[in-house]
Amino acid sequence: MPPRKRQGARDGLHPWRMALSRKFEIMKALIAAWTAGDIDGALGLMTDDIVWHYAAAVAPPLKGKEKARKFLDRFKADITEVRWRLFDYAERGDRLFVEGADEFVTVAGARVVAPYAGVLTFRGDLICSWRDYVDVSVMDAQRAGEAKTPWVAEMIERPAL
Repeated sequence: MPPRKRQGARDGLHPWRMALSRKFEIMKALIAAWTAGDIDGALGLMTDDIVWHYAAAVAPPLKGKEKARKFLDRFKADITEVRWRLFDYAERGDRLFVEGADEFVTVAGARVVAPYAGVLTFRGDLICSWRDYVDVSVMDAQRAGEAKTPWVAEMIERPAL
């Protein structure tokens, strides 16, 4: 019997591509929907009773799909372009932990990019809880026209998954 070919870095695939988790695939689908401006597609990946801390520690959570929809509608109306990248992820039980950079261009022309981390809890194949940890002051400064700091630039220029 010939030796089994080992998949991974040797054949050009990144190790994370060998066994993407179902939760990570759902997160990627959410990113694709949001990038395409498909709010219904993004919301379709959440439970009706979603609890979303879009800026944990800064703002109260959104509770329920309708509040999430209102937030996404307002946010979508303020942006013209989205580039959402993930750098790493981990999974434990019903939770998915992600690290990435959220980047968008406002209708006023400001390019905003901020590193963030998120924790998503799943009920089956749907997201029932989501906590985003992001420094809102970094985003507000860039909205006001300030350049991103060198350390933020370094954090966000890593290769995305």
